[in-house]
Amino acid sequence: MTRAVHALPDNSRRQFLKATGFGVAGAALGVRPGVGAPKTMSIMHENSFIRTYDEYFQKALIPAYEKLTGVKIKYELVSVGGLQTRVTTVAETGSGPDMTLNFFNWPFLYDEKYVDVGDVAEEVGKKSGGWHDAAKEAVIVNGKWKAIPFGNVGQLMNWRTDWFKEAGYDKFPDTWDELLEAGIKLNAMGHPFGFELGHGFGDNHGWLYPLLWSYGGREVEPDGKTVVIDSAETARAVDFARTFFQKTMIEDVLGWTDPNNNKAYLSGQISCTNNAESILWAAKRDFPEIAKATDQSLNPKGPGGQRFHILLPWSHSIFSHTPDQQAAKDFLRWLMEPAQVGGWYASADSYYAPFLHAFDDAPLWHVEPRNIPYRDSLATSHPPGWPAPISRASSESVAKYVVVDMFAKACAGKSTKEVIADANTQLKQIYRPT
Repeated sequence: MTRAVHALPDNSRRQFLKATGFGVAGAALGVRPGVGAPKTMSIMHENSFIRTYDEYFQKALIPAYEKLTGVKIKYELVSVGGLQTRVTTVAETGSGPDMTLNFFNWPFLYDEKYVDVGDVAEEVGKKSGGWHDAAKEAVIVNGKWKAIPFGNVGQLMNWRTDWFKEAGYDKFPDTWDELLEAGIKLNAMGHPFGFELGHGFGDNHGWLYPLLWSYGGREVEPDGKTVVIDSAETARAVDFARTFFQKTMIEDVLGWTDPNNNKAYLSGQISCTNNAESILWAAKRDFPEIAKATDQSLNPKGPGGQRFHILLPWSHSIFSHTPDQQAAKDFLRWLMEPAQVGGWYASADSYYAPFLHAFDDAPLWHVEPRNIPYRDSLATSHPPGWPAPISRASSESVAKYVVVDMFAKACAGKSTKEVIADANTQLKQIYRPT
């Protein structure tokens, strides 16, 4: 078993084994063991932050599938940050691995190069309690499933319970205004906040889009065409962000990328940030005292009483150049069976929140109950550009950091009117009629 499963108490471990069939790789409907199947197939992944996750695929899943079908699966690992370049090359040349991992909006960027896997998605969903709605937002392109959803790497509030308690807080503040109040007190005590405002990967989007939405602001209407960033709601969100930065944070956050807030938190420099589970995971490994004093909570509510979270989904797609597309579908269908995918999820200590309802109360969540908010956040998670569907235009907005820079420039000193006007101009160019 993986270390994650070993960490379960005896009762929970037995429940996990019973619920997932971990270690018993059964034949999934539609798999063709040894009959007309290719001898090898390959799937690309980026090296995971959680080492046991990749090890589980290599040491448990690959041998199990080969024993069942005679098909050898090659697990091609790409260095961190390099997967999209590799996917682009494979898509353009029409040669290379059969399947790939996707991040974020990739099914929309490469939809013409991916196979429709709706039959597999529907079958998997029916057998495992159905899909979370957020999963569908991430992979359905023009009515077709261009990927099989896997899990969400959520971005939530990581905070020091000991320092918050010293400031008079036994639980995490429920609204942005309450968090501002707490931050002012903690900053005065020498424990500032640190929320990324630079051109990073996810920790900037992880709090700025939810902040915008919770104030009622958005980039475009649900039609995906009408730009509405210039609004009173956006202005209130920008004004709040400026005050939040000035009164609670260290100035360095303006240039931070994703590693910086992790380092600042784990060195005791900041008391609160927005991040994935990785801070707690690393703290338990290297900084046990900080780990004991760390908790994780949902994002605060805005003035209208709603809270939001960013959707950072992982999914798997089949390239259209794959010689035997049915064989690739068979593998993904087998991979997503509870007996297989349950163990893979557990190997990562819930770092990838499952998109299947069958895992909503799986034992993997009770290995570390502090991670449960990452599961609960799925109900209020959306991709950048929401409430419009993901599109090439919304992808361009993210790539150009339109929303991030709108907030960051305000925090750096530009007026609210100026930063919104800049964002409005950029978005109208991006979403211009074609």
